[in-house]
Amino acid sequence: MDGIYWSNRWYNHSISGTGQDKMTPEMVITIGRDAITTMLLVAAPMLLSGLIIGVTISLFQAVTQIHEMTLTFIPKIVIVAVSLLVFLPWMTNILLDFTRGLFGLIPTL
Repeated sequence: MDGIYWSNRWYNHSISGTGQDKMTPEMVITIGRDAITTMLLVAAPMLLSGLIIGVTISLFQAVTQIHEMTLTFIPKIVIVAVSLLVFLPWMTNILLDFTRGLFGLIPTL
């Protein structure tokens, strides 16, 4: 999976000029930043689809003056489930690339 960039960044941070590879504060920050980025990438499709359908239903409720509290739940659940099914292969690849990068980093420590 060559589409993700962070395993190369970790590897470059872990190589020192003395021949001893060790965990540096910069490397920890880079791994933490990439973990947060991965979390946001994986959660974004479902969150954005829920946001879009929620705003759409809210506009519909405001225009028609139908203020039913339960009207938003079923469409949101359906749209989030559909987006999960559609984006699941992509999200799995993102998580696998991140995990492979972490596991590949273990021998260099």
